[in-house]
Amino acid sequence: MMRLHKLYHRFTLVPLSLPSNPSLLPLAPPLRLTLRHRTSVNFASMASSRLRNLAPLAAAPTEDAAAASISSSPNAAASVDYDDESTVGVRYRVPPSVISDIVDAPPVPALSFSPLRDRIIFLKRRALPPLAEIARPEEKLAGIRIDGKCNTRSRMSFYTGIGIHQILPDGTLGSETEVSGFPVGAKINFVSWSPDGCHLSFSIRVNEEDNDSSKLTVWIADVKTGIARKLFQSPNVHLNAVFDNYVWVNNSSLLVCTIPSSRGAPPKKPLVPSCPKIQSNEERSIIQVRTFQDLLKDEYDEDLFDYYATSQLVLASLDGTTKEIGPPAVYTSMDPSPDHKYILINSLHRPYSFIVPCGRFPKKVELWSADGKLIRELCDLPLAEDIPIAFNSVRKGMRSINWRADKPSTLYWVETQDGGDAKVEISPRDIIYTQPAEPLEGEHPTILHKLDFRYGGVSWCDDSLALVYESWYKTRKIRTWVVSPGSEDVAPRILFDRSSEDVYSDPGSPMMRRTQAGTYIIARIKKESDEGRYIILNGNGATPEGNIPFLDLFDINTGKKMERIWESDKEKYYETVVALMSDQEEGDLYLDKLKILTSKESKTENTQYYFVNWPDKNIVQVTNFPHPYPQLASLQKEMIRYERKDGVQLTATLYLPPGYNPSTDGPLPCLVWSYPGEFKSKDAAGQVRGSPNEFAGIGSTSALLWLARRFAILSGPTIPIIGEGDEEANDRYVEQLVASAEAAVEEVIQRGVADPKKIAVGGHSYGAFMTANLLAHAPHLFCCGIARSGAYNRTLTPFGFQNEDRTLWEATNTYVEMSPFMSANKIKKPILLIHGEEDNNPGTLTMQSDRFFNALKGHGALCRLVILPHESHGYTAKESIMHVLWETDRWLHKYCVSNSSEAGEDHATDTVKEHVSKGTTNAESKVVAPSGGGSREVSDLEYEEFHSLPRSSLW
Repeated sequence: MMRLHKLYHRFTLVPLSLPSNPSLLPLAPPLRLTLRHRTSVNFASMASSRLRNLAPLAAAPTEDAAAASISSSPNAAASVDYDDESTVGVRYRVPPSVISDIVDAPPVPALSFSPLRDRIIFLKRRALPPLAEIARPEEKLAGIRIDGKCNTRSRMSFYTGIGIHQILPDGTLGSETEVSGFPVGAKINFVSWSPDGCHLSFSIRVNEEDNDSSKLTVWIADVKTGIARKLFQSPNVHLNAVFDNYVWVNNSSLLVCTIPSSRGAPPKKPLVPSCPKIQSNEERSIIQVRTFQDLLKDEYDEDLFDYYATSQLVLASLDGTTKEIGPPAVYTSMDPSPDHKYILINSLHRPYSFIVPCGRFPKKVELWSADGKLIRELCDLPLAEDIPIAFNSVRKGMRSINWRADKPSTLYWVETQDGGDAKVEISPRDIIYTQPAEPLEGEHPTILHKLDFRYGGVSWCDDSLALVYESWYKTRKIRTWVVSPGSEDVAPRILFDRSSEDVYSDPGSPMMRRTQAGTYIIARIKKESDEGRYIILNGNGATPEGNIPFLDLFDINTGKKMERIWESDKEKYYETVVALMSDQEEGDLYLDKLKILTSKESKTENTQYYFVNWPDKNIVQVTNFPHPYPQLASLQKEMIRYERKDGVQLTATLYLPPGYNPSTDGPLPCLVWSYPGEFKSKDAAGQVRGSPNEFAGIGSTSALLWLARRFAILSGPTIPIIGEGDEEANDRYVEQLVASAEAAVEEVIQRGVADPKKIAVGGHSYGAFMTANLLAHAPHLFCCGIARSGAYNRTLTPFGFQNEDRTLWEATNTYVEMSPFMSANKIKKPILLIHGEEDNNPGTLTMQSDRFFNALKGHGALCRLVILPHESHGYTAKESIMHVLWETDRWLHKYCVSNSSEAGEDHATDTVKEHVSKGTTNAESKVVAPSGGGSREVSDLEYEEFHSLPRSSLW
């Protein structure tokens, strides 16, 4: 499958923009609750020699002065007084410009190539959106959030423009043709190519304060001229983008989800309920669900969900003709067959549920003709409230129903044989079936393959070759099967059988090529020198020295690599293969005519894209994006390796400020930012992931921003939680967490880059959970902590969390001992808690931070809670992000740089120095790439939503 590395596809949501008028900023400030147990020092009066290794703090600018300059000299005196509490809580704040300038820089455009590989479009974007945009009313229904005015998912970002470039014969780009014809200031979404590459479709919205123009309209642009026009002549036809939006049926027509013309005003909530809210389990069913949010609450919510999610499908041609097809319904996806004769239609229907999100609602899958006539119903799945919480548990009945990519109109799907319960021992566990769209009378589905693990997908090639994937989480096993779909007498055989955690043994994935029908199949490769047919495996190339991506010519019949035809530069650059570009014609691809798109970057050079052409492998640069933050262009990056006391090898990425020299500048304040991961073996946990040559991408809330404040940043130190054999990883969570943190801290101290008194720890989500636990159980390591959007009391997520699939009642001690809430009395170091007021992530309800703060306050801890209005699990609005950075910078200044916290300072220094003096650090650390990974709170809804999203047609 095409790798979309660092590229954006059709359903990418991009940032909004901030109005230039500061008066448009929202009035409500973030809520802050602060407990202070001593008087703070006035840092502005401190001698500058104390701050020689830290870029000085400027007076925190107001919103009107966000662009005010700040001296970057390490010897300049700090002028901000973070002790002035008179204005805390009265307005949004902005961090020093050395940070805000990086965050506010305009983003580079997204790229998309035409189906024929003859053109490229640049999708232009703006920086961070204003809070006024995020604060728009939204309906929280069935696990999703809806913008009622736009009739889309809420908080939808947009592109600001589209530029089209011809790809010239030498591989360079021609002059830009700007797409025009739509209103100035229009917000662009859902950009996609027609199958023949002659047109672009996209939606726009204009004035979001007006009920009509705030709704989305569909536009079509001619790629030769760039001139755009509305698809529908009627001004009253608007897009319903709550689920799917539109799809090209063929080169000249689209199937569009529209708001039904007969729809009236939204239902009104009754003042007096018709009955009590009742839930019953008189059948004594066993129903265990994770902590989902935004669920339906009553009949009114059900009606409101139907109101916004119901669409009328309209078949619209480029010549202006339109035709309504099918009845109005909650359509979630539309998938035309490769030959454009049929459409696979998915929809939801009642009865709905109050305890699970819409991804588990009753689901109907139907087969329609291209002109909208019902051919047959494939399945009607009942409400799925009872999916077990054990990993690899799935819904009963037909699932993953799709078209074979190598056939005109053949369906395939999978059905579980264990009732969907991963704890049931049975063989086979899953069966894959295939069947023509319109089978002959009495023709039954054909069994393609039987699996003992859980089905993981199929890569199609032709009747002689398909690759089938299966995996099993409990053992981390993953298998790849070779099957011959058109030959029943050819037995399936295992091609790869390995641990999913063992990145060193990963052979790579087959390169996919686009067909004339617009589908993607495994690319067959031929060489002029022989008659063999091969495939290309595209791999990350994980090694003990870091990732070295590659392309291998692979003989599928023998299961052996023939030759390595391309490999990333491993000395200075990190290169990856993004896509095949020589697949315009049907049939086998010849190796000596191969053309690929690659990305290339280094520690200090941002990602650019290149064409590589065989046989000489000559390279043509496609993009020339400017450096996103030139002020940090010379930052120092090193991939380090060290050892935990139990012998587990650990890795991390160490970043140092530009121009820093440890021998002359001395140790720096240090910020450790990480996220734990779970493993089944020590060997896998110690493997190296990533590359020492990757560009240091700095996001809007990245810890790397504090390189501009002259911090050392230890990014992503591996914190493996290992449960070998029958042992569960979380049973020794605290012990392994502390051991990993100790090893990381000892390493940076031993290297002389971190001041033992000035090491802070932080993380987001499960990283926030980690941070609170470390302050509770390893107070000798850190001077303060920053925890964003975390969950701190696991009894509030009783039916599993992260990768834990035991319930609270099955593993009570584990739930309690892992919860930093239960150890709030042990936290003596300053902790900053930040949380979005509208957190929508399963398990990380905003009340987790509320209750944790109250527990800390009840024990006299030095703590601060910042609740960000209108923000969800990740933070989006410019005002929110700038304020988070201000809060973080203030916290690090007070409790790390100056370390005004009394509790445990001397003990921390003495303890760490004792570890170092005893030789428990790894004095001969190797320069390698870090181990990555780690899971997060995730729900069925996210999985279901991903698979119900429209397919990307940008590639």
